[in-house]
Amino acid sequence: MTTDDHLAEVRREVLVRHLEAWAPAALHRARRASYVHGYADADGGLAAEAALRVFAELSDLVRGRELTVLAVGDDTAVPARRLAAAQRTAGVTAGLSVHTVDGGTDARLAVALAAGGAARVPLLGYLDATAAPGPPALATVAALAAGKPAEVLLVLAPGALERLDADEAVRVFGAPPEGGSRVEAYRAALRGAGFPLVAAVELVANGGPGQLLVFATAAGKSLEGFKDTLWAVDEYAGVRYRDPGDPEGHLLDISLTPHPGPLRRELLSHLAGAGPATVTELRTFALTETVYRAADATRVLQALLAAGAVTRSPEHGRLGGDVVIAVAGG
Repeated sequence: MTTDDHLAEVRREVLVRHLEAWAPAALHRARRASYVHGYADADGGLAAEAALRVFAELSDLVRGRELTVLAVGDDTAVPARRLAAAQRTAGVTAGLSVHTVDGGTDARLAVALAAGGAARVPLLGYLDATAAPGPPALATVAALAAGKPAEVLLVLAPGALERLDADEAVRVFGAPPEGGSRVEAYRAALRGAGFPLVAAVELVANGGPGQLLVFATAAGKSLEGFKDTLWAVDEYAGVRYRDPGDPEGHLLDISLTPHPGPLRRELLSHLAGAGPATVTELRTFALTETVYRAADATRVLQALLAAGAVTRSPEHGRLGGDVVIAVAGG
């Protein structure tokens, strides 16, 4: 397998694992739900088929509910044949409907959402733009916010945000981005588009440039679930994570117990800049502003306290959420 193959496997496994958690929750919440797969033709429909097979395995759950799958791309003829074959072999139930839409993800996704009745029902969008000329338009991502609740997984090619010219930047960010990190500007743009919680991680193969995986949602519980999924995927040869917020760009092995170095640096930097914070605030910071989980922050804070790098108030007792942490000597 090539490096690109390994990266594609990681992306598909993240998608599949997230769908396995999302679909039962969505159909428990409502009788109807929608899944939208953009750029469905970019890989010949492989990822869309993997998604459909997740839903097919939940046939007992889908029965009596309505789950709509929309696969959108430039030319979905090949994905349509692959999805039709998967439906036949998997014995898809009547509650699951699959539709393919040609004409391009940016041009047709919002129209497909409206035609598919995706407004105000649980909605998950998957937009893998690694093979596209550029990132999706902000209006395309914003259209997914019509779901209640809505969340979206996006994947961008290495350097896709940094290569944008002025006109393309307005299309993707909604306005000319100010100086600083393009990743942070993109996260801010997605928050403004209706997704208040946005996390990002780079997928790096063999030390090369990183593909940017972004998850956007309005629900803290969904973000926690995504972080659990992120660290639970199988390891693939040469593929590691990188936190866009880590100034040292440390590469992280995919593990249920990730290396704490980047989180240690980011927590110390945050405390130095923002001042003392409660354990709850620092757990929230780790969840929303880094690639780590809230539980990882607790472990790192305990290590920082043991090393004398930070102090706590009160000095003794359980490390509860209301304990205030400060940089030692600050």
